[in-house]
Amino acid sequence: MTTLLQDIASSSEWIANALQHSGYHANFSPESLTEIDRFIDDHSSDGIARPGGLLTDGLGQKLFALGAYVGETIRRERGGTWHVDDDDPRGEINIELHLAEGGVIWPVQRVMKRFKNGAEDGIAAYGAMIGR
Repeated sequence: MTTLLQDIASSSEWIANALQHSGYHANFSPESLTEIDRFIDDHSSDGIARPGGLLTDGLGQKLFALGAYVGETIRRERGGTWHVDDDDPRGEINIELHLAEGGVIWPVQRVMKRFKNGAEDGIAAYGAMIGR
C-alpha cells in the first residue's frame, strides 16, 4: 500500500508526463501553472468535464494529480514540506503544503475549485500570489 506522500510524488510526475504528451508545457516551472489553467479550460466547462475530453474518465484521480503537480511546482520554487494524514478518509483532498517562509496551502482543493468555478480561481494567479 502506498502512502499519500508517495502518491503525491508519483501522481505529479505522471500528470506532468501525460500533459506533455498531450501538448502542454508541464515541466514544474512556475510558468507551467498557466498550462494547468489551459488544460482545465480545454477539457471542462462550468465544473463539468467536456464529453470526449481528457477529464471525462478518472476525474478524481486527475484532479488529485493536477493538485499534486501544482503543489510540487510551488514546493520546488518556494520550498516547503508536504503534510498528509494517511488515516484521513479525505486525505487526498486535505493534503497540505507548508511553505518554507510560513503559510499553508491546499493545492488539491484549489484545483478542485478551479475546475468547479473556472478562471476566477485560476491556478497561475494562485501560484503568483504565493510567490509574492
